[in-house]
Amino acid sequence: MKLLETQRLVLRPFRAGDGAAMFRNWAGDPAVTQFLTWPVHESAEASEQLVLHWAEESKRPSFYQWAIELRAIGEPIGSISVVRQDAVVGEAEIGYCIGRRWWGQGLTAEALRAVVRFLITEVGVNRVCARHDVSNPNSGRVMEKAGMTKEGVLRAAGRNNRGVVDMAVYSILAGEYP
Repeated sequence: MKLLETQRLVLRPFRAGDGAAMFRNWAGDPAVTQFLTWPVHESAEASEQLVLHWAEESKRPSFYQWAIELRAIGEPIGSISVVRQDAVVGEAEIGYCIGRRWWGQGLTAEALRAVVRFLITEVGVNRVCARHDVSNPNSGRVMEKAGMTKEGVLRAAGRNNRGVVDMAVYSILAGEYP
């Protein structure tokens, strides 16, 4: 898995020892996980077990799961990954989350732009998409800042920690990428 860098971020594979930062910075916070498909972590040890699994999986060429590391503090503050791939249409769906302390600073959009660029220009996907619970419009703003276009809303099409929810879908096609 390729290391991606932006002005403020390093997107890198997770590694042993990242679990404590993951738990402290986002996975242990119910406010962060309310719109996600996985529950809040109960402990740093639980986060570390997941990190170790991701570190092992990152050896596979088609596994894309990055720690969003903030250069200023040198530790992960979130994650971004390809959550679904469709080789037939050349599509990659992105999921992401970031710790509450870093909301509203443009960091998630910065990470998403880097992943979109990588997937389109280096992996060769035709379509990058993402979805969000309509009750979380800030996530849609992240997608728009990353150059994605809203396609519409799928009614009762997703499930997260809030239950079955309506999902807004955004995408960018390789032919639209600057």
